[in-house]
Order: sequence, then structure tokens, then C-alpha cells
Amino acid sequence: MDNVFDLPAEYKELRTSVRALAEKEIAPFAQAVDEEHRFPSEAKAALVKNGLYAAHVPTEFGGDGADALAAVIIIEEVARVCGSSSLIPAVNKLGSVPLLLGGNDEQKKRWLPRLAKGEGFSYCLSESEAGSDAAALRTKVERSGDGWVLNGSKKWITNAGESEFYSVIAQGDPTLRTKGMTAFVVEKSDPGVSFGAPEKKMGMRGSPTREVYFDNVQLSDDRRISEVGQGFALAMATLDHTRITIAAQAIGLAQGAFDVATKYAHERHQFGKPIFDFQAIQFMLADMAMNIEAARLLTYAAAVKSENNEKDLTFFSAASKCLASDMAMKVTEDAIQILGGYGYVSDYPVERMMRDSKLTQIYEGTNQIQRIVMARNLPNS
Repeated sequence: MDNVFDLPAEYKELRTSVRALAEKEIAPFAQAVDEEHRFPSEAKAALVKNGLYAAHVPTEFGGDGADALAAVIIIEEVARVCGSSSLIPAVNKLGSVPLLLGGNDEQKKRWLPRLAKGEGFSYCLSESEAGSDAAALRTKVERSGDGWVLNGSKKWITNAGESEFYSVIAQGDPTLRTKGMTAFVVEKSDPGVSFGAPEKKMGMRGSPTREVYFDNVQLSDDRRISEVGQGFALAMATLDHTRITIAAQAIGLAQGAFDVATKYAHERHQFGKPIFDFQAIQFMLADMAMNIEAARLLTYAAAVKSENNEKDLTFFSAASKCLASDMAMKVTEDAIQILGGYGYVSDYPVERMMRDSKLTQIYEGTNQIQRIVMARNLPNS
């Protein structure tokens, strides 16, 4: 029988090409991006040039029309060398999926071609008092004639200030809670939009995380990308599709750390032989490889479910993100252990990969929230 778990040739070819690009044009700058806390402009240029900046954008709107599995492979291979750089395609998908799911053709024609050409798209849901409890958000939107006025702020917004466009979920009627929210596209250039200072972070240091402020931002109704009162539902549907990209990022970080640790284990000699010859190291590497492959298979299955919008997507997207990010944390910790003192210093990338991996357990829903989501959406086998 055919191997149903083997990737078709076009995905293998995509992996090969993205890996080559990442090794050549992104990896050489990864350490500097982290140490200097600067946006990975070299990675952005390479991704834009090669159609990988927002490859998920449909071809009719100027993108490559990459399906969910292709997008996962792109993010995975970029994360393998630089976590911060992998947030460029990942966040561009996160920010634009509300538009893809809820927007009309005119709205898609307005923003998606510009995204495909290099103008980023971020996602604004979280607030200081509304992280895991997204229903508690306070950013307010009010009717004003034929349009709207937006006031408030969003916190922990990835690539804020770099992106040109922002999907914003705002509350129109607090008494309705989740049924009072509506989604809009806000542009960086809109009067009243401003940004806080970049956060000083443990990892993903090359990806700016900033607060976004809205001070009487005037929005015409053609900025609205959900039905009135349906913004929260759109936000949750978006996360069902995009948590998978965080799983992909985690797998890439783990694979990168595993590759470094394996190479080091063959090269490093102690007690007269390579440390790979010691069973303790062999068992660690075997567990690392096993868990990476398990998380990869689950994530690829979730990506296919995302592409087909299958009814059990919510469970699979949460499961892939949770499993892959927990796995990445363990694998990167073990990679540091295998490298010993060298793993603890920045001469090798594994300490950076561990710091970057930690965030994958937190954003787009903590792994504690993912377990709640899974429990509420248990699949029927």
C-alpha cells in the first residue's frame, strides 16, 4: 500500500529549498539579531524576495497560495535556524487570517496584495487584563455616524511597529461580553495609532513585542471584517488555524537544537572516545528524535485539518501546539545538557533556542489553556 504518512514530493522540495535559503540568508544573522535585540531585516528581505513572507496569501491576491501544510513547513525550516525570523511568516498569517475568514473580496483586494509584497500584518487581541481570559478585553469601539471610533490598547503584540496592518478585536457592548465584540483592520498610519517601547524579553529578541495604543482612531465601516458582535468568534476561529504555526515553530527550534547536539556528540571526545558512544547520550538523542517526529506528525495532521476546515480542527490545533511546544522545551534543555558548558554560552545556538522555545508554551494560548480547549473538544475516534 502507499505510505499515507509520507510527504508528497512538492512538500519535500519546498523543505529543501526553504532550508537552503534559511541556512544561507537567515542563519548567519541569527546570533546578532538575538544579541542586538533587532528586527531580522535580512530575513525579511530574503523571505519577500522568495515569496515566503506571506506565502499563504491566495494567488488571486498576489501570494503563492501556499496551503496550511506548506506554511507549516516554511515556518518550521526558518525556525530551525532563527526563531525570531520564523515569526515573520507566522505572524503575517495570524494577522491576516481574520481578514481571510471574515473579510469580503474588496477588503481582501485592499490589503492582501500589500501583505504579499512585504507590508506586515499583526494580530491584536490580548490586553493587560485580558490574556487567557480574552473575553475580558476593554478596548472599546463606538458607532460614529457611518463609521466607528476606537479607543484603548493591546498588549504583547508581536511585530508591532514593524507591521503596517493590525487585526483588532474591540468591545462594542460590555454587557454582551463575547457577543459584543467586532473585528476591524487598523493601519499603522491611521491618526491616533501609536506604540509603546519594545519589551525586554527572555527570547524571540529579534521580534519586537510592543503595546499598541488607539486614541480616538476614526474607522470607516469598510474597515470592519466581522459582523457586528461576531469579533470574538472570528478571533477564536483564527486561533484554531494559527496555533498550528506555533507548533511548527516549536518543531523547527527543537530540530535545530537536535541537529547541533547530534553533531557535537560525534565531535566531542571525553574519556578517549566521542561522547555519542556513551549510552546516556544515545538515550537522550533517541528520546529527542522520537518526540520531534511524534510532534511533527501530529502537527502535519492538524495542518491538513486546517486546510480542509475539519470539525475536529479545534482539538488537533490545540493538541499540536501543546505537544510540540512542551517537546521543544525538553529537547532544547537536553541539547544544552549534551553540550555541557558550551551549551550554556552563546557560542552555540542551543541556549538561544531554549529561550525561544519557552515562548511557544505561552503565546497564542498558554499550554494550560490548550488543555482546557482539548478537554472541551475531545475527538470521537
